[in-house]
Amino acid sequence: MPSLVNNSILMDPLMYSLLLHKLVLVQVLVGVFLYVNCLIIFTFLKKEMFREDTRYILFAQTLFVDSAFLVICDLLLIFKHYQYRMHIIPCILICTAAALFTDCTPLTLVAMCLERYVAICMPLRHADISTKRTRFLGIIIIWGISSISPLFTFLAYLSVVPPSTLFSYDYCTMEVMYKEEWQAQTRFIILLILFIFMIFIVVFTYIKIMIAARAASSSKNKSTNKSRRTVMLHAFQLFLCIMPFICTYIEMAFWNNDFMVFINVKYSFFIIFYIVPRCLSPLIYGMRDEKFFLVLRHYAVWGFDNYLQTLLINYKKNIT
Repeated sequence: MPSLVNNSILMDPLMYSLLLHKLVLVQVLVGVFLYVNCLIIFTFLKKEMFREDTRYILFAQTLFVDSAFLVICDLLLIFKHYQYRMHIIPCILICTAAALFTDCTPLTLVAMCLERYVAICMPLRHADISTKRTRFLGIIIIWGISSISPLFTFLAYLSVVPPSTLFSYDYCTMEVMYKEEWQAQTRFIILLILFIFMIFIVVFTYIKIMIAARAASSSKNKSTNKSRRTVMLHAFQLFLCIMPFICTYIEMAFWNNDFMVFINVKYSFFIIFYIVPRCLSPLIYGMRDEKFFLVLRHYAVWGFDNYLQTLLINYKKNIT
């Protein structure tokens, strides 16, 4: 992929100023996202009841992976903006980590859908299935499957480049890893297989929860409908997480047009398909989950909610 800023753009103060404003906007969005994620992770770590619940553990893993992925992508964006050439060895390690995190997020979302399926459709077996052993095994499987494509890309890169290339400097992008066309095609095939597999599981869990919602009593129907909406939101997240693989081909169609149009498209895709999907997880569990939201609100205001509540109680006592 070409550098975001070429020499002709650097020579144009107006265009460079517009690019800088876009970069600053991205930094603000990334900063807000990371702050919210760190606050939610802190809330998760402070309460034992969250650390022993499978869905919150998967939720915390999603936040960690998304945060790490976004930090890496943001650093690469900044390096590209300022045309910083990085040593190839740390570059390919960073790109491999970014690819690993990219694959891990949708797989974790699928695992969260399966957890909701077990909780709603097999409530009596949920405690037996959702144990420490199965959680650990599930996380190992998620990271194992996530590492297949990045590990293949990493080994394939080492096999096709001469040793001297590893000591050179270049603009650090994911495209650096693809020296041969068959490398990109193989990764695309692996991701396509994973995508079909994940879509099948999400659709299966959604249908099963839909059936359970119709058969549930009125007392259980609210919880079942909430789980159904959660699976729908995860499906939407999954769609947004898959879109970056398609965006590369869409961006190529704009490359031969006006350069600023290409830049606007690229920044828009970065915000919509990289930042937005990773803002949905805090909304799905951090805001929609009443139990988690109460604890989150407490830490968000640094415990002042309890202080204000105590003052209100004392005030009412004094009045009476």
